[in-house]
Amino acid sequence: MNDLERGRLRREWRTLEAMIVLYCHGQHGGRRRALCPSCSEFRDYARVRLERCPFGEAKPTCAHCTVHCYRPEPRELARAIMRWAGPKMLLRHPYLAAMHLLVDGRRPAPVLRKRTAPGNAASAP
Repeated sequence: MNDLERGRLRREWRTLEAMIVLYCHGQHGGRRRALCPSCSEFRDYARVRLERCPFGEAKPTCAHCTVHCYRPEPRELARAIMRWAGPKMLLRHPYLAAMHLLVDGRRPAPVLRKRTAPGNAASAP
């Protein structure tokens, strides 16, 4: 089963996808759930990044995350999307917006253990 089909990551994905749809329709004039090619490409990229998140179910919101998993250009687009669509989420998707603000937004970023190179005795404790 895909990690985005259940639990907290599913809600995170639904929230992000709803923001992308709002942004695309508002900025690019898309219809219904159809996205323009640029927004569709970003949605696919964002889904892969979320599926590969090293924090899994303990993932904080992007604003509180210590790992920058997006490349610089998609990161700027994500910021623009969240800045534009975030306030509109309260009216269009109140449950997702409330959960994002009240539950997910208060979650601190977990600490990732540092990786050590195999066979590197100097870095082992």
